[in-house]
Amino acid sequence: MKGEQHEEQGLGPDPAAPPQPKEEEEALIEFHRSYRDLFQFFCSNTTIHGAIRLVCSQHNRMKTAFWAVLWLCAFGMMYWQFGQLFGEYFSYPVSLNINLNSDKLVFPAVTICTLNPYRYTQIKEELEELDRITEQTLYDLYKYNSSSTLGTHPRGRRDLREPWPHPLQRLWAPAPPPGARGVRSAASSVRDNNPQVNRKDWKVGFQLCNRNKSDCFYQTYSSGVDAVREWYRFHYINILSRLRDTSPSSEEDMLDNFIFACRFNQASCNQANYSHFHDPIYGNCYTFNGKNNSNLWMSSMPGIKNGLSLTLRTEQNDFIPLLSTVTGARVMVHGQDEPAFMDDGGFNLRPGVETSISMRKEALDRLGGDYGDCTKNGSEVPVENLYVTKYTQQVCIHSCFQDSMIKECGCAYIFYPLPKNAEFCDYRKHNSWGYCYYKLQDAFSSDRLGCFTKCRKPCSVTSYQLSAGYSRWPSVTSQDWIFQMLSRQNNYTINNKRNGVAKLNIFFKELNYKTNSESPSVTMATLLSNLGSQWSLWFGSSVLSVVEMAELIFDLLVITFLMLLRRFRSRYWSPGRGGRGAQEVASTPASSLPSHFCPHSTSPPGPATSPALMAPPPAYATLGPCPSPSNLVEASSSAYTLGEP
Repeated sequence: MKGEQHEEQGLGPDPAAPPQPKEEEEALIEFHRSYRDLFQFFCSNTTIHGAIRLVCSQHNRMKTAFWAVLWLCAFGMMYWQFGQLFGEYFSYPVSLNINLNSDKLVFPAVTICTLNPYRYTQIKEELEELDRITEQTLYDLYKYNSSSTLGTHPRGRRDLREPWPHPLQRLWAPAPPPGARGVRSAASSVRDNNPQVNRKDWKVGFQLCNRNKSDCFYQTYSSGVDAVREWYRFHYINILSRLRDTSPSSEEDMLDNFIFACRFNQASCNQANYSHFHDPIYGNCYTFNGKNNSNLWMSSMPGIKNGLSLTLRTEQNDFIPLLSTVTGARVMVHGQDEPAFMDDGGFNLRPGVETSISMRKEALDRLGGDYGDCTKNGSEVPVENLYVTKYTQQVCIHSCFQDSMIKECGCAYIFYPLPKNAEFCDYRKHNSWGYCYYKLQDAFSSDRLGCFTKCRKPCSVTSYQLSAGYSRWPSVTSQDWIFQMLSRQNNYTINNKRNGVAKLNIFFKELNYKTNSESPSVTMATLLSNLGSQWSLWFGSSVLSVVEMAELIFDLLVITFLMLLRRFRSRYWSPGRGGRGAQEVASTPASSLPSHFCPHSTSPPGPATSPALMAPPPAYATLGPCPSPSNLVEASSSAYTLGEP
């Protein structure tokens, strides 16, 4: 009993257990401590297919390597497909949509010209000297007496005034090589039965020089007809630029002198349905249903009876013989707000023939901006519009050439509108404008002027597809009474008969019209759909999986940054805190530690002292309050007592 009591007294109360460290509270932002933990957590919890296999097969290196390679290959293929999809999207492809519509249509504008700029009697005085020089030139070059054709009397060169510049000359051409003479077609051998004198050994042209005569060239032609016409036209331009008023007399403006009859939708035309302008080459021109017409014609039915029908005078008794070499009329179909470029889009009518033109409307709407190089109204095109019409590519090209003509040659071309503070070209004032013009025309044709590059296509274009049919008019059985009626009512000369009249019908073939419109081939919705399809194909995941990948990349960057920051601080911010600091802490006696912190002892103190610490000091979380010396003695004695037998 005493021993038990003594033992109980020796044991005394149990020492208080050291307090266990509390679990750290979950922080607002936490990161993994290593790349391995991050990768293992990602593969175990992500929604991307195949990633879990990298963790599940970690004890099988072959499977781990297989799934790692497969996962990386799928990842690479997916982003290669992404690159293809983005490349297609930023190439801005378009799709062409074709729609067929049927509705009442606005009848287009129709411009008709006489093919003769002036009555020869009106401008004969200005052309008299030119005609005499032309007559003498034809005789010198071809031994042809043209007095009966031109209506003038032959003169010698001494009867002429001062010689005109740029005379038409015969130019010797180099003979072809011997081998080339033997290679001839059957057609050429037939023509050689009646050869002309040296016709293969010379050409016809006229010389053009710059201002100081340092550079000259010959504008040559292999055909004498073409050479005479171009040479005559060149001098005609200079004469025309000197006339104060280039418009014909009021009598020439009268519609009745050119058009015998006009009907639209079986109703007669009136003066409000047409407008008049004068072209320096094609003469008096009349535009029906143009922009000046207050009530535009509408077509509610197709067919020849529901269109425009014209009976035209095509007499050529008073034509300029060396300038107007074609008989008939010039016709062009165009939009109301577009100018009539008779050279570009017109066609000729044949006398004594009824020409029926059937039309079909087509509209084209292009996408501008990144999808195509087109303009809506031409405001961003660096070319001034010289025409009082809406922007078209032809308007821009002609305006660009006129602007280059004024800058390079110092004068304006007479067939294009005259800008402000400019004058038309005349070799009496601008002696080298012909040299400059033909050089500029060559640069324009090869696009060295940049006009075709500057002038962008309009985004909205309306065109009319034409098809023509021809028949003899009037017929043999009806021509007598038709000519009698025309002579009595319209002062038509019966002697001309068929060569003096023509008939024109213009109508819609059908009211169905085609609209071609462009639309983006790859939109943003299509791009996202394709990206999602590729992502699902290679990874079988969703948009949230993309966020998981972004989170993984972000965590990798943060862990890398923290590791670099820790290394930087240990190297530069705490010098000497390496092994030396650990030794200092290890050699510090326990009495020098703070009184309320002490390592918890788990074994009784022995007579032998513990060796010096060779590791960093324990974490402060394991430190607790130091027991008093008496408690240490009691604890040691109790332990010793328990250890006795």
